Amino acid sequence: MTKSIITSLFILSATFSFGEGRNVNKDISTAVIYLSGHGADDAVEWDFRCSGGMNSGRWQKIDVPSCWEQQGFGEYTYGRYYKKPGGRASDENGLYRRTFRVPSAWNGRKVEIVFEGVMTDAAVTVNGISAGDVHQGGFTAFSYDISGLLRYGKTNTLEVMVEKQSKDKSVNSAERRADWWLFGGIYRPVYLRALPAVHIAHAAVDARADGTLNVKVGTEGVTAGYTLQMSVDGMAPQSAQLSSISNRSGESSVTTSSVTSRWPGISLWDPEHPNMHTLILRLVAPDGTVAHETTQRVGFRTVEFRRRDGFYLNGRKLTIKGVNRHCFYPETGRTTSRRLDVGDVKLVKAMNANAIRSHYPPDAHLLDICDSLGVLYLNELPGWQNHYSTAVGSRIVREMVMHDANHPCIFAWANGNEGGFNTALDTLFACYDPQRRHVIHPWALFDGVDAHHYPAYQTGVGRLANGNEVFMPTEFLHSQYDKGAGTSLDDYWANWSRNPLFAGGFIWALIDEGVARTDRGGSIDTDGTNAPDGIVGPHREREASWYTVRDVWSPIQIAPVAVTSSFDGTFRVSNNYLFSRLGECRMKYELLSVTSPLAGAGRDDDNVAARTIASGSISLPDVVPGETGTARMTLPDNFAAGDLLRLTAFTASGDTVNTWSYPIRHSDEYWAKERLAIPDDAGLGISTVSCSHGAPVVLESAGVRAEFNRESGMLVNVSMDGRTIPFGGGPLPVGMKMRLLDIKSRQDGRDALLVMTYSGAVDSIVWRMTAEGLLGMDAVLLNSRDGKRFGGQFFDTDVRNFGFSFTYPETLCTGMQWFGRGPYRVWRNRQRGQTIGLWQKEYNNTVTGQSDGCLVYPEFKGYHANLYWARMLSATAPFTVYSETDGLYFRVFTPEEPTDSEGKKVHTMQPFPEGDLSFLFEISGMRSYKPIEQLGPQAQPSHIRINKGDEGLRIKLWFDFR
Repeated sequence: MTKSIITSLFILSATFSFGEGRNVNKDISTAVIYLSGHGADDAVEWDFRCSGGMNSGRWQKIDVPSCWEQQGFGEYTYGRYYKKPGGRASDENGLYRRTFRVPSAWNGRKVEIVFEGVMTDAAVTVNGISAGDVHQGGFTAFSYDISGLLRYGKTNTLEVMVEKQSKDKSVNSAERRADWWLFGGIYRPVYLRALPAVHIAHAAVDARADGTLNVKVGTEGVTAGYTLQMSVDGMAPQSAQLSSISNRSGESSVTTSSVTSRWPGISLWDPEHPNMHTLILRLVAPDGTVAHETTQRVGFRTVEFRRRDGFYLNGRKLTIKGVNRHCFYPETGRTTSRRLDVGDVKLVKAMNANAIRSHYPPDAHLLDICDSLGVLYLNELPGWQNHYSTAVGSRIVREMVMHDANHPCIFAWANGNEGGFNTALDTLFACYDPQRRHVIHPWALFDGVDAHHYPAYQTGVGRLANGNEVFMPTEFLHSQYDKGAGTSLDDYWANWSRNPLFAGGFIWALIDEGVARTDRGGSIDTDGTNAPDGIVGPHREREASWYTVRDVWSPIQIAPVAVTSSFDGTFRVSNNYLFSRLGECRMKYELLSVTSPLAGAGRDDDNVAARTIASGSISLPDVVPGETGTARMTLPDNFAAGDLLRLTAFTASGDTVNTWSYPIRHSDEYWAKERLAIPDDAGLGISTVSCSHGAPVVLESAGVRAEFNRESGMLVNVSMDGRTIPFGGGPLPVGMKMRLLDIKSRQDGRDALLVMTYSGAVDSIVWRMTAEGLLGMDAVLLNSRDGKRFGGQFFDTDVRNFGFSFTYPETLCTGMQWFGRGPYRVWRNRQRGQTIGLWQKEYNNTVTGQSDGCLVYPEFKGYHANLYWARMLSATAPFTVYSETDGLYFRVFTPEEPTDSEGKKVHTMQPFPEGDLSFLFEISGMRSYKPIEQLGPQAQPSHIRINKGDEGLRIKLWFDFR
């Protein structure tokens, strides 16, 4: 018979002595021999034969653990195959063979073979004899007692027949009709475990915040008079007589007892202080000898669900900042390693998330990592929209809960997903979990928790705003392509957090699950639109949303502040931690001076830099969670010389919490400062204007020539020393209409001016050519209610984009350097997380979430916020543009839309303006699974209202083509 296990209970170290003179049996520990590697990083070769697909029909070598498709065997299938005409699930099988030796000293012990995970049905034989029933189900560990099948001190042969598709229809329904890749194989570790004849079979712990330790211990071979000794971190042991209670282990030979001890003053576990302790259990015989000793790591904490209130940990109400994450890596599929998973958990924590959910139980080492690093876990019974039969599901629940229950990171259980609920299984979780953690049904309103999936900003009728149950969406803000996670998170989180019933939620999802296909030379496949759902790419390439999530979920929040001449170095900070005082963190500042290309006449890269001219520490108020206080920095003497103030907060361990930046100068003030840096001899000469009849209107100086169409007022040609700079085709109105009325020219000192007047949304545009060869554009907009009798509406009712566009060939552009918000593009409803600074990126045509190989981020094309200046890099046609208008968006070309598996365009973005480069007051929002109308206020279009006497808006730009 197969049986469930708790692997973590049997990670044994050296023998511990609880007292002097104790008679200790030297064979008291559990011995472990791995037949496979521990994970993807140290896999071991076995013999293997696949029945169909790639490299089938002959014996070859395969790494164990692994998914056989990633080893070049079998056939790939994505779990939504049934949505495609003629789609089918691949159903090959694989036969594994491995020889091994066991020590002669193991004879007389109980020897088990443990499989941490096999997809999907596993028939195991040892030396040609069946080890027990076929195990069905790919996400839970199982074991066999093979003591009677082994040749001790000799060579043994292990064979495992693995069926990719289960013979049980409910297993296939729950696990293999799902929104993920369907792999096959022994994809998690395999090892032998040798226990003393009298031993601890399993132990389920409930280590509580008051220091109480309840242990339900299952033993084999125990007779009257045995006791259990317990010690935590080497403290004096406590003993308890074993007394039999009801056996719910599912193993007929196991006797279960319940013992209690108390450990006052023990340090507690929480996600911000993940204190773990070593629990040593010793099974002591009546004569005082130790029969068996186990060690495991435990965390003392109390988790509760309080109805119509929320989830509590150690008496503190939890706000779950969670993300959905599957066990996945492109080259290894469902097979991971401790190294890879440490990276993932650190990635999650670095964006200030505190919880993970997956659609199935993860690798044992992942839960160990969450325990150690401090991440909460919602552990879910597999069942993606379909559920197991009661017979199969009852066994899977037992295997999952007994394997994972001792991890303090687990705060709740989930029974299936999106309708994949077998309600007959709900009560079984508590049978194996002495902590009796709450069971939820993800996407359903069930048993006090509304886990609604993909709620709108307003959540819906009877939910949260006007509901009565705890609201914790287990999936929200779908991150497909560039549509999710960060988009509207700021609005969602602020709105939902106003309600005390909000318990947090889980963004879908962390990773783009693109597999590196061995049948396609390792190219990445996301099965079209099905798998590019991540905040990060398949190789963990960070998308812009990662930084937005980090900013919005930062446990340190800074109140809005403007760094003006009135700034005295103080600002308000809120402590959004759950358990930590703000004094546990630290913050530093950097004062930066940012120079532009202007002093080098647009050509000298050495003049462009962001230099730190002062730095220091900031005093944070030591406020408790939920409180706000005042932070203080001593302004350096040269503060007025800076252009940018950057703040960075750190945890007690030195990890970055978040970074914020604040401009010290307005755009026009920065421009004025930079103009002073122009060398004295740069202004020699005088600019000219020519308006010959029938010819373009021309402004010219210092080798720069700008030609304008006299009928439309459009800039049609620019050249520098006779070399064409293909910038022009504008200003094209965006989100508005304008009609040229008149063009006049005049001299203003050494500058030449073209004054163009319009009707409609634009009052006037003044083009100025300076003696140095700088071309200025000063546009006045929206200062006339009737648009100078334009005749009809002259701006969009719903303003999604508003400003001006120009043309510039994308093919000539090699990159961009800019001073503004970056380094990623923004959307109207996803701007947080990008900081003002000096940035540079090479040209790329990245489609977010879609690539045959590694994704190149940040994406080059799109909207960029808070433009001070931008230098378009090109081998033949470089130029720099400066803004004197605060808060201007710089649109750089038009991003390509992704394509589905059939090559059809997927429409993710709202239309971009005409032209190639745009200077905009307003940009469009990005939808996130829900349509724009159902997202928050920041996603919605703007509106225009012109009042009598309004001075209007100004877009003031300078172009340097030198």
